[in-house]
Amino acid sequence: MIALWLGHESVETTHGYVEADLTMTENALGKLTPAGSAPGRFKPADKLLAFLEAL
Repeated sequence: MIALWLGHESVETTHGYVEADLTMTENALGKLTPAGSAPGRFKPADKLLAFLEAL
């Protein structure tokens, strides 16, 4: 189903999107804001700001 949503014709091209290990899951969950609290403001890293200014 994900492959169809993304416009892929085969499952093989979408397989990379569903490969997640425990570390990836923990990192993603660690970035979530707890329910009932206000979300924080995004603060880009200096490296990202330098890249954007170079465009």
